[in-house]
Amino acid sequence: MKPRYGQHILIDQYVLDRIIRYARLTDADTVLEIGGGTGNLTRKLSQAAGNVVTVEIDPYLAEGLNKTSATNVTVIQGDALKVHLPFFNKVVSNLPYMISSPITFALFHYNFDYAVLMYQLEFARRLLATPKTRNYGRLTVTAQYHASIEMLETVPPDAFKPNPKVNSAIVKLTPQDPPYKINDLDFFKEFLKAVFSQRRKKLKNSIQAAAPRLGIPLSNISCIDPGLLDMRPEDLAPDELARLAEMIGSGK
Repeated sequence: MKPRYGQHILIDQYVLDRIIRYARLTDADTVLEIGGGTGNLTRKLSQAAGNVVTVEIDPYLAEGLNKTSATNVTVIQGDALKVHLPFFNKVVSNLPYMISSPITFALFHYNFDYAVLMYQLEFARRLLATPKTRNYGRLTVTAQYHASIEMLETVPPDAFKPNPKVNSAIVKLTPQDPPYKINDLDFFKEFLKAVFSQRRKKLKNSIQAAAPRLGIPLSNISCIDPGLLDMRPEDLAPDELARLAEMIGSGK
């Protein structure tokens, strides 16, 4: 079956069973699954949890889930980024890889215990990256601000049908209290987007170029240590980037 919406169906029963164990589900849990597909994971979730809400964008697959799922499964046909999501306290999903980033950011707007998610391995490495590495970027800083992140295992292409061209990874995201203070989170996210979209430029140049979009006067930059502005964004730890954004945005 060729995936219509970027899905690769997880068929390896051992990997499916390990995902269920990682999630530590009980009858008290209501689980959100994004991308139910053919129901391989849905069926195991319904056996382990009290209730399952599965969102599937493909009408054909959603119809199949409706016909074959247990009574404790609610199937929502639609785009998980657009539909209303009912209550859930855990997320367990083999995510469609093309929406990994927007879905991850969207989940941070909800309250839940933790999420066990399948990503492309390269995406998982970006979530877990550290400063001064190739994978470190806006996704890293934003995700680590909202959650603690743990790589649980890597998964080879032959665990899926059709086989993706890359390795995958099971990752656990646990929402956490922010590790540092940010007064204007929206501005910080725009700041990160501005500096990491030009990551090879020095901070001074990328901030100057983005000043109109950020709504800051160039004079805000003049009070910053020139040595700091001569660095590149990947050279700074998340809390250092936050302090720089606060200094630059404080006079806007």
